[in-house]
Order: sequence, then C-alpha cells, then structure tokens
Amino acid sequence: MKILVFGASGSGTTTLGHGLSLDSSLVHLDADDYYWVKTDPPYTEKVPLDKRNRRLREDFDKHEHVVVSGSLISWGHEWTHLFDLAVFIYLSPDIRIERLIKREQERYGDLLQTDNKRKENYEAFIAWAKLYDDPDFTGRSLRVHNDWIKKLDSKILRLDGALPLEEKVNATLKAMGKL
Repeated sequence: MKILVFGASGSGTTTLGHGLSLDSSLVHLDADDYYWVKTDPPYTEKVPLDKRNRRLREDFDKHEHVVVSGSLISWGHEWTHLFDLAVFIYLSPDIRIERLIKREQERYGDLLQTDNKRKENYEAFIAWAKLYDDPDFTGRSLRVHNDWIKKLDSKILRLDGALPLEEKVNATLKAMGKL
C-alpha cells in the first residue's frame, strides 16, 4: 500500500502521515526531509530535483507499505502513477495561517524579532502561505493541487484539516481497506 498525503503548508499533512505510521504498518516519509538540505537555520537551501527524487524513490521502493507526506506536484510525472491512495487535506486559510504562525514562533522564538534574516524568511514564508487560496497564484496553490488531483492514477480521499487527527486517521484507514 502506497499512500500520498498532501495539501497546503500548515494543513496537517505531516501530522497525518506520522499518525498513520503509528496506527498501521506504513513507514512515514516526509517530503520536506528530501526537499531541504539540513542547514542551520533550516529550510533555506533546496536539494536539487534529481537528487531529492532519487533519494525519495530509493526509500519509497524499500518499503511495501509507505505514506509520503507533502506535495510532490513539481517533482515529476512519475509520482502521479505510484500511489494507491492520495489524501488531500484542505484547511481554511484562517486556521492554517494561525497554525503556521504558532509553529514558526515555537520553532524560532525570539529569533523572529532579533535575527533580521530569520524574520525576513518568516515573513516571506507566511506571505507565500497566504497565497495558497488565491486562484491567480501559479505556485503551490489550491487550484494547482485540484488540477494535479485530476492527473493522479490513485483513489482520492479529501479530508477537512480541521477534523481531529483520530478522525482523519480513521477515515484514511477506512479508505485503505476499500482498496
């Protein structure tokens, strides 16, 4: 069983991926672990596409049962054919942005005020995340995700990101059982 969990940043994809790995035999792979070079501060340098694809595909192929969390929309056509189930999580912008702000504040604390580069990166990240629901935004957005869903060869499960984690896990496990 190969599962993909994706949605906007802050919608809960990593949390659901992790929750599924705890409640099933799925191994959790988070796209961010392949997308970003491990730096201090983190999330500042991208891994080249060919290298991240190669690393993720190697780990993906090692396991019979895997859940990948994160958007693979720009990673290449091959990812549209590799999953049995794709779980799309949507969360209203107000809640999602509130979650992201809280997460960033917990992650970086006072650095968001005292470190100019960290503050600049934070503000740019939040501004980017707010564009997700803008139908004219051509980056990772609701429109782009909905268009990508039409290209996926897998069964699609749409979930409300505001649901409690347990309900999202149970809905996904139920969908898996129907495959």
